[in-house]
Amino acid sequence: MRTSTVIVRTKGQNGCRALAFAVIFGAALISYPARGAAQSTPEAKAKVEERDGSHDFDPLFGKWKFHLRRRLNPLTGSNKWIDLEGTGECHKIFESGANIDQVNLDGGGTHIEGLTLRTYNPQTHEWNLYWANRKIGHIDVPQIGKFKDGHGEFYGLDTINNQTLIVKFDWSRLNTDSPHFEQSFSPDGGKTWEVNWITDQVRVKD
Repeated sequence: MRTSTVIVRTKGQNGCRALAFAVIFGAALISYPARGAAQSTPEAKAKVEERDGSHDFDPLFGKWKFHLRRRLNPLTGSNKWIDLEGTGECHKIFESGANIDQVNLDGGGTHIEGLTLRTYNPQTHEWNLYWANRKIGHIDVPQIGKFKDGHGEFYGLDTINNQTLIVKFDWSRLNTDSPHFEQSFSPDGGKTWEVNWITDQVRVKD
């Protein structure tokens, strides 16, 4: 997902860390306004029953063909994209609530071998999505979020070209044979978003 050649981590940079906390707090308000309002009183808390989302990613289990569109220079005003094709497979880890997804993609002079580890937190009813690729060899900070009415949104922070921004993962159509995924960046605390990674999958039937 995130382009490995331009990522700069915020660890050890106090100014960036302070900005990161402010940005992610804003993202949480943007992402879950209803949840924050619903839990404002003890009576409201009692009425809220969080659904068990530990099987939300189960429809991805199995083998897939992938088509990826990737924006080459995000947040620069460029609209240059490349297309990649490849394959992937998703495996269950626990009985529920964890899985690992591997992809192998080629196109536009680019080769991507990556994986996504997903773990479910039954206390918060949220998923943590961790991306890693072979080129870098470490796991990125997680995107955190949940599904509602079949649509999943997951948010995290990163720094690109010395600019702290919000990263959003957006999943839809999981309960079909053609799931759809988008990654977007926001440099302004969630006011505007630019899509830079679009993946469409087609199930490979046994």
